[in-house]
Amino acid sequence: VQLEESGGGSVQVGGSLRLSCVASGFDFIFSMYAMIYYRRAPGKEREFVAGISGSGSNAVYAASVKGRFTISRDNTATTISLQMNNLQTEDTAVYYCIMGSWGQGTQVTVSS
Repeated sequence: VQLEESGGGSVQVGGSLRLSCVASGFDFIFSMYAMIYYRRAPGKEREFVAGISGSGSNAVYAASVKGRFTISRDNTATTISLQMNNLQTEDTAVYYCIMGSWGQGTQVTVSS
């Protein structure tokens, strides 16, 4: 499975970003598999951010992002997205999408 991520960047506190992750190179039914986002901040352990079921009907979030981040998926386009609103400096990290394998990661930097 190849996971191509995009959408990272630099914003100020309170800003928004939308991450996308396109999956390819697989021979299974995309909608049967959950996908998740993790992040790694400098000097910290990897941290679960959000996950979404294969159908897209169920999502879970880390307490630190709940109410600010929204994960979604488009099974026709084999893509998941992470809408991040009201970003805070502690959200600065490299964000990875995961479906068995890990994407290359995309940097999100939030400055005050």
